[in-house]
Amino acid sequence: MSSPVFGRLLTAMVTPMDERGALDLDAAARLARHLVEQGNDGIVVNGTTGESATTSDAEKAQLVETVVDAVGDRAKVVAGVGTNDTAHTLELTAQATERGAHGLLVVTPYYTKPPQAGLLRHFRTVAEAAQVPVMLYDIPGRSGVPIATETLIALAEHERIVAVKDAKGDLWATTHVLRATDLEWYSGDDGATLPHMAQGAVGVVGVTTHVAPGAFARLVAAATEDDFATARRLHMDLVPAVDAVMGITQGAIAAKAALVEQGVLTTATVRSPLPQMEDAQLDRLRTGLKEAGLL
Repeated sequence: MSSPVFGRLLTAMVTPMDERGALDLDAAARLARHLVEQGNDGIVVNGTTGESATTSDAEKAQLVETVVDAVGDRAKVVAGVGTNDTAHTLELTAQATERGAHGLLVVTPYYTKPPQAGLLRHFRTVAEAAQVPVMLYDIPGRSGVPIATETLIALAEHERIVAVKDAKGDLWATTHVLRATDLEWYSGDDGATLPHMAQGAVGVVGVTTHVAPGAFARLVAAATEDDFATARRLHMDLVPAVDAVMGITQGAIAAKAALVEQGVLTTATVRSPLPQMEDAQLDRLRTGLKEAGLL
């Protein structure tokens, strides 16, 4: 079986910051190396979990370069470049490619809620300008509009649009796209990794994968080999971890706090408007991680 373009286990990496909220590139390099050593064969930088809304374009460039240098050829580095402005997205596309990104993650333009014709033009324009493979990111809960099945099928015709990170929560729509295209599919929802894999996804772009990479790697491997008895067991074992990281507060907040609990990061600083995790939330996070055997 051929390997997917971007790998099978990808983490949407948090952006480490010091106590003042400044970018901590040394910590970013250490975290990237840690994730690869723990089984990730791909890393997404400058995604939502990387607090891309509050990092500058210059900081985004530094992060891509830092992570590429840190992991070398051991993992694919996918740079989030999507915005709600096609021109700005093209600028970030060029910047990420120049800094060595192996691929691009392009989210649905958010807030402006363009119609499907606008989405089709936006994604095709970015793909035409890109020099590396593109993964689309379908997350209507944040962007305000889904990428319609017909739009995804049309976009699959472009040679550089090769994959989708699916956080739409519509498995039947996914079935139709998988049936009609050769797009490589990634679960963009940690808890939905198993059902996505069961109908043909190649892997996951996760957040809980920061703290439970081994279990997710084994789940994806088992499902890839059609060993769904093992995959189901691992899926059930991961419930406390996924609930802890994704069910208490916003993912970047919880993932950073969890990494501090595991001793991987020294600070859990996030930038406003995100708040630090509250003490009661932190207690719940620790409980979930302990139940999952991760502390």
